[in-house]
Amino acid sequence: MDNEAVSPVQANRIQVMADYVKTMTLSFASSSLTGDKSSSLPGVSSIILFLLVPLALLVLFSRFFKPIDVTRSFPSYRAPALTTTRPQTETSSEIISLHIYPIKSCRGISVPSARLLRSGLSLDRNWMFVDASTSDFQTIRENASMILIDTALSSDQSSLTISIAASSSTTAASVTIATRPTQAWLEENCTRMDVNIWGSSTEVYAYPDPVNTLFSAHFGKPVLLVYKAPSLPPRLSRGSADPELYGQEVPHHFADVLSVTIASASSLADLNKRLEESADSDRSKCGEALTMERFRPNIVIKGGVPWEEDSWKRVRITPSSTSSIQGAEHSVDLDIVSRCARCQVPNVNPSTGDKNAKEPWNTLMKFRRVDTGGVAKWKPCFAMMALPKEEAEVVVRGSGGGKETGSVLTVLERTDKHLYNTAKFEDL
Repeated sequence: MDNEAVSPVQANRIQVMADYVKTMTLSFASSSLTGDKSSSLPGVSSIILFLLVPLALLVLFSRFFKPIDVTRSFPSYRAPALTTTRPQTETSSEIISLHIYPIKSCRGISVPSARLLRSGLSLDRNWMFVDASTSDFQTIRENASMILIDTALSSDQSSLTISIAASSSTTAASVTIATRPTQAWLEENCTRMDVNIWGSSTEVYAYPDPVNTLFSAHFGKPVLLVYKAPSLPPRLSRGSADPELYGQEVPHHFADVLSVTIASASSLADLNKRLEESADSDRSKCGEALTMERFRPNIVIKGGVPWEEDSWKRVRITPSSTSSIQGAEHSVDLDIVSRCARCQVPNVNPSTGDKNAKEPWNTLMKFRRVDTGGVAKWKPCFAMMALPKEEAEVVVRGSGGGKETGSVLTVLERTDKHLYNTAKFEDL
């Protein structure tokens, strides 16, 4: 109940309570001053009454007025309201880039087109590194130098080359693996095992030592490259995509929560503008303008009003009318289940592996704490997390020779009820 919204019934109750307290207080005061015991309660009862008056006032205000919300009283806990004006009508924006990250936490690849599966973009996060002794997954959070492990696809996307640039402690090296190894090859050359990712166990195939030796030198400890083969039980999406919140199970590979993240270039431009404007303050900046690679999205749209993606609930990717790419003639709808709550991975420069101690985290925390659900209460949000309803090909402008327009993302439904890892999709 808001303090300023008291109904007539509540106002009447407040007045009755106030009159009662006033009457009893005057009675007590009169008996105390005149000593007229016949017109007052006995002495012990009077004392009890006197003690009960403050209690009555406390009950009165706690019953009819909203308690103080510490998230409003202390800036460090506040999730500020959005300041942008969101269009309420259907809007569309061109998809300007697509990105896959074959190995979790390693350098990604910009692709002209990609098959969008229910488990995410094809070849996205199908591999990851684990500690050889503990089987725990490895990420940029603990080892920023992982971003220096580069990946590249062959022209037909049948092979993946993984390379490490030379450094003061390692020499340049690379290895090439098949992107879709056969089941027979996996069983003959790899080890089937369980690994740990975010507190859960999942089955994988671990590559043989010749591959792992190369990367163990980079990590400074024994590691294993592991692969989530289609023949293995899938991981299930988590967070707001958990079956209890989304209503159904959705498979994915090695992404943290779920496998499709959509970002807006206009929102990144707004963030860069804010960082540039902060140059006169004492805050440390990131240096050059941030690139979208820091936020590791899969789909990037041109965008219009910055941050208007916060209100998305359902979107549709419509194919280019002039695309010559097979499979790009079908539309696909995606459910937007939550905002993407961020850790400090965007502080890592993808070109150098250096981590800035402050930015862009500090600036994001000042204006992008916009979700009060789960851990998002204490984190900034950037981009939206999506679940495809079916499969389709997604295309970027010029993918088939330079004349095609790219696929278009259209907002079908909006909501103001997103709560990270809290709200059921059917309630949005």
